[in-house]
Amino acid sequence: MKKVSILTKLINSGVIAVIRADSKTEAVRITDALVKGGVTGLELTFTVPQAEIAVQEIKNKYADHQDIVIGAGTVLDAVTARIAIMAGADYIVSPYFDEETAKLCNLYQIPYLPGCMTLTEIATALKAGVDIIKLFPGSALGPEFVSAVKAPMPQVNIMPTGGVNLENMEKWFAMGCSAVGIGGNLIAPAKSGDFDKITTLAQEYIEKLNAIRK
Repeated sequence: MKKVSILTKLINSGVIAVIRADSKTEAVRITDALVKGGVTGLELTFTVPQAEIAVQEIKNKYADHQDIVIGAGTVLDAVTARIAIMAGADYIVSPYFDEETAKLCNLYQIPYLPGCMTLTEIATALKAGVDIIKLFPGSALGPEFVSAVKAPMPQVNIMPTGGVNLENMEKWFAMGCSAVGIGGNLIAPAKSGDFDKITTLAQEYIEKLNAIRK
């Protein structure tokens, strides 16, 4: 039931913060600021130097926080996916669908969230056992695309990443999204070292999420 438990945490988190950083230390500081602001869904991209060490450090730091789920993002192949899983990643996110990565994640009972843009890509991913589709890039498709997909395929769980912000987040959920991925809009203050601002933004996103779900 490991996979089901992780999927439940992902859906409950609602807002998945996509963490990009120039160093492992910065990534951990961003994570701390996000958690302080109430964000429990974390996706640390493997473009971060020493990403697997960062995942392991974050996993250990928040081991007692049962609601926190930490995944690895920008995973391009099965080899990288296994490295991330061995480091403690709860789920794997890719910018595109990769069959070998899907098989590996199924082997370890780890959710795989591949980026898809078309119904054909979505169907291929679902047949490979994918439970949540990362709609990517969301900015190129828009919330209405989610509604269009769910008309013929209502069973699809969709998480858009790219183009989601405080102003349009409600519309994405209204169209049927299970969760949303937030990147630059949320972590941009890290570039100027303003981690308190990240905490404030995180609080605003969680407040918005709670209002939407009520």
